[in-house]
Amino acid sequence: MIEIKFAENLKNFRIASKLTQKELANMLGVNKRTVSAWENKICEPNLAIIARLCEIFNETFENLLT
Repeated sequence: MIEIKFAENLKNFRIASKLTQKELANMLGVNKRTVSAWENKICEPNLAIIARLCEIFNETFENLLT
């Protein structure tokens, strides 16, 4: 079974891209608290946001989610 590591990967990709939570939130049109909630496994974004994150980080769905 594939383990979902979205929260951990999101944070790692964001930091590697030298983006703050606020900067990433602005790029996505969401609140900084929303990005924080994703990174802390409180909730997950919808598919459209995940697709946008893949574009921002130049990563595949698989790399972002697993």
